[in-house]
Amino acid sequence: MRTIIAGLAEEAERQIRDRVWEMTATERVVAGKTADDLSSAVGPQHVQEALAVIDRLARLREALAALALSLARVHGRLAWFLGAACTTLAPVLHWRALPAADGTSFGAIPPSVQQYQDAEAAVRRLEAALTHITTT
Repeated sequence: MRTIIAGLAEEAERQIRDRVWEMTATERVVAGKTADDLSSAVGPQHVQEALAVIDRLARLREALAALALSLARVHGRLAWFLGAACTTLAPVLHWRALPAADGTSFGAIPPSVQQYQDAEAAVRRLEAALTHITTT
C-alpha cells in the first residue's frame, strides 16, 4: 500500500508542478480537509503501535471513510486521485481484529503487524501529499 500511495502522490505532485492539474479553490478546501481528517484518524507510528489492534483497525477504517466522503464531493483529477487512494486502501475493509468464534467471518482476515504498519504509513504519506498539493 505504501508504495502505491507514494506513486500516486508523486504523480499528483508532478501534475500540479507541471500545471497539468490546476487545482480549484474547492479542490484545495476538500484536499485540506481530507488531509486534516487523515491526520486525525492515523497518528504517528509510535502512537498507532501503542493502540490495541481493534483501535488501529478502526482508525484505518476512519481514514478510508474520510477519503470516500471527500471523493463524493469532487470530480476530475482530485476524484481520480482520491478514488485510486481508496482502491489502494480497500484491503483494510477485509481485515478483522476480533476472533471468529464460530469460524466464519465473511472472508475477513486478521492482518499482520507489518500490514498495519504499511497501511498506516500509506495514510501518513497520503496526508502529506494532500497537504503539499493544497499549499502548492
